[in-house]
Amino acid sequence: MNITSGKIPKAQKVVLYGVEGIGKTTFASQFPDPVFIDTENSTDYLDVKRYDKPTSWQMLLNEVQDMKLNRPGKTLVIDTTDWAEDLCKKALCAQHNWKAIDSSDYGVRYVALGTEMGNLLDKLSEVIDAGINVVITAHAWLRKKEEPDEVGSYDRYELKLEKKTAPIVKEWADTILFANYKTYVVETKNKSKKGQGGARTMYTTHRPTWDAKNRWNLADELPFEYKQIAAAFDQAFTGGTQQSVQTQQPEQPPLPPETPTQSAQQPPEETQTAQVIEIDNVIPQGLADLMKIQSVTEDELMQIIYQGGFMPQDTPLENVPQSLFEYITSNWDAALNLLNNKVRN
Repeated sequence: MNITSGKIPKAQKVVLYGVEGIGKTTFASQFPDPVFIDTENSTDYLDVKRYDKPTSWQMLLNEVQDMKLNRPGKTLVIDTTDWAEDLCKKALCAQHNWKAIDSSDYGVRYVALGTEMGNLLDKLSEVIDAGINVVITAHAWLRKKEEPDEVGSYDRYELKLEKKTAPIVKEWADTILFANYKTYVVETKNKSKKGQGGARTMYTTHRPTWDAKNRWNLADELPFEYKQIAAAFDQAFTGGTQQSVQTQQPEQPPLPPETPTQSAQQPPEETQTAQVIEIDNVIPQGLADLMKIQSVTEDELMQIIYQGGFMPQDTPLENVPQSLFEYITSNWDAALNLLNNKVRN
């Protein structure tokens, strides 16, 4: 059996959450070569690479899979997780014909939500295994914390996620950074008190009033600037190998001038135009986006409906209920399997 020692550089799992408007998206855009899955159009003002805004849970999962397989960047950013969780809720409601994710049926709906969000985290771990960092942003909200001892209750900042989701996200992360405005309470001349300051600050370790942790040996409190963590992040991600000394290569004799090759003299090939998939407005946007990605036509969608036994063979598109469209969206992989095995063959 093989035994190793020392630190092992690897891709990092980072959760970044904070109060509204503090600059979470801008901060996340400074990680190495980021690619965003932007669920709320928060990157519109930034010059960054981004996938199309996911309009369904399945579309978001497809984009995560594409990041793992095609590696268009070094860091995947999901901005924000609470909006991604909303897509998950809509998919579960459509799949099970629920009106909402609530405590009905002895909490089974919250359990289903936690399970599905756990599946997302598993896929993000596969992205990590491919050597790509993952940064998850989230909003923060205040929740009342009840303690059984003499402390009583107090407010604390938490991830703006459901109670079954937040713990698994925190467990999954290597690092959790909490961003807030730091204020000081001062006494005025007339003995009243007011808050001053407002410096953007990130907190890197756990306190009773917020969640945070890190494995980078960061100070407990830092200015909310990416440069404050850049060196520690690089050390954890690459082991600091990016600044390795280059060995001097032996001098090579000059190459003879190039002569025009036959390929260079070939006339340019005609560019092929991609097939444009026309989607009727009666089809919900989430399903339409998935159809465009997989080049599924309206006729093929109707064949999925007919072959799957959902509607009679002569049912027109406009008579298909929205609930069926939503069901197909939430079970898109199964729909594609039916399409490829029964319709396109």
